[in-house]
Amino acid sequence: MEILYSDPHILVCIKPPRVLSTDEPGGLPDLVREALGDFKADVRTVHRLDRVVSGLMVLARNPKAASELSRQIREDQFEKEYLAVLHGIPQEPEGTLVDLLLRNKAERKTYVVQEPGKGVQEAVLDYWTLNTTQDLSRVRIRLRTGRTHQIRAQFSSRGLPLVGDRKYSLNEDPCEIALWSAKIGFTHPATGKWMEFTHQPPEVYPWTEV
Repeated sequence: MEILYSDPHILVCIKPPRVLSTDEPGGLPDLVREALGDFKADVRTVHRLDRVVSGLMVLARNPKAASELSRQIREDQFEKEYLAVLHGIPQEPEGTLVDLLLRNKAERKTYVVQEPGKGVQEAVLDYWTLNTTQDLSRVRIRLRTGRTHQIRAQFSSRGLPLVGDRKYSLNEDPCEIALWSAKIGFTHPATGKWMEFTHQPPEVYPWTEV
């Protein structure tokens, strides 16, 4: 467990792949407590990454910090940027994707739909293509909304599935999903200071290819 920053109010760490963000046996707060050597430590999840996704997360270390960080997330004052590697190359090198998404809870999958309806939510993200090869693209993504599987569903619906995505791609990629929480920004819940953290993905396939 890689901890980048810790104080009495917050903790910033790198979530490993295939670890739940939520507080349950084997979940991220459990791993953080183990790393701290204090299995009774107050560690609270305030935002989530999909189980298969890795990268930066901030956790609260007391109820007041959790409440304030949650408020920032609700009021769109919390910045999140991701890096991803896509199969294919976007038609435009940068742009904004706007879709209507419907979550199928039985399938645990999110679909792009054409018409508003019950359970349908608007999803918006901005992206910038950073590099391309013949058939892969590395993109930077800033979320404007935080829908479940939003990045994965929006890009796959355009024929640009994420490398390593077992749920939204038919490709048999020999790697974890290439989606990485690369930057988070928020106001410190106790000091009021703006804080930003960035971290690059590991030097493994497909990040080494593009």
